[in-house]
Amino acid sequence: MAAQTNSLGFAKAPAQTRVAVAMSGGVDSSVTAALLHAEGYDVIGVTLQLYDHGAAVNRPGACCAGQDIRDARRVAEEAGFPHYVLDYESRFRESVIDDFADSYLRGETPLPCVRCNQTVKFTDLLQMARDLDADCLATGHYVRRIEAENGPELHKAADPAKDQSYFLFATTREQLDYLRFPLGGRLKEETRRVAGELGVPVADKPDSQDICFVPDGDYAQVVEKLRPGACEPGRIVDLDGRTLGRHDGIVRFTVGQRRGLGVGGAAAPLYVVKIDAENREVVVGPREALARRRIAIRSLNWLGDGALEDRAPEDGAPEEGAIRAEARIRNTGAAMPCRVEAGADGGATLTFDEPQYGVAAGQAAVLYDGTRMLGGGWIGRA
Repeated sequence: MAAQTNSLGFAKAPAQTRVAVAMSGGVDSSVTAALLHAEGYDVIGVTLQLYDHGAAVNRPGACCAGQDIRDARRVAEEAGFPHYVLDYESRFRESVIDDFADSYLRGETPLPCVRCNQTVKFTDLLQMARDLDADCLATGHYVRRIEAENGPELHKAADPAKDQSYFLFATTREQLDYLRFPLGGRLKEETRRVAGELGVPVADKPDSQDICFVPDGDYAQVVEKLRPGACEPGRIVDLDGRTLGRHDGIVRFTVGQRRGLGVGGAAAPLYVVKIDAENREVVVGPREALARRRIAIRSLNWLGDGALEDRAPEDGAPEEGAIRAEARIRNTGAAMPCRVEAGADGGATLTFDEPQYGVAAGQAAVLYDGTRMLGGGWIGRA
């Protein structure tokens, strides 16, 4: 293999390396583009308009709409590289927003940011980058791509507070080969400092918060608008089916939730244990009722070496096709040790050393070996 001659791993000069940069209008993607441009790369900025930009022009914490598109364009203009805005609103609605609403109707807790990366950004946008004859697509995600003997690996970011590997578990090997993450080895404070040094006009812009298409964090309002009747009332019941109260929509609840249940008088704190979408019931119980040692995941995306089902036996996982790993069942949770066993249906079963609490269908279980992200899948119903 030819020796690396630039920071992105290509055996040619930066000026001969075309890089498409996904620009959301925030400081991270703006610094990614400005930094690569300053290093001499042939940079093309690409921003996706993903939803009604008029509704989000002045809303802080949004992305890919209104003011954010203008911010991305301004960064490109001041740095002096081309910038394109692509209207993916229809695709985003079909692949992300509709799935978001339908997941809540099924009693699940969706992860729209993963769906967005999985479909619009790392499928449609990546193909657009190829159409632009770009050598790679660079993003502002905080995750590290490391070249290894068996090909590129995905690792946690150097800044644990900003690590976004959980949201990239569905990245395929082919996509990872084409993607670059220049900020993965930096701390967030360093990114802000570099933004100031490069004169990036959004250096002090706040980070995006929550879900971009959900104004004020009111998920239920969005779901009700998309699926009229989604907030129909129903019962809140205990584990024995006794009525404890009423709710105004299962979309307002998630497994593991403790606050805002609207029931009182219990001797011990109550948690949402199950959401029965068919009967519009929210089942509550004590914390111990949330305990799960085994979790089934579907649509496993595997980035480890070889195929999981062909893995040789390991200590603590004696069967062929089973390994030891750590798994995160939510973005804010720690990775906990478990045994991972390949399933015949393209999924896997995780058996944790210790019980896990608040396991919610629709979320992701993401697998790690130290800092390396091995892949993950969608959590099914317990």
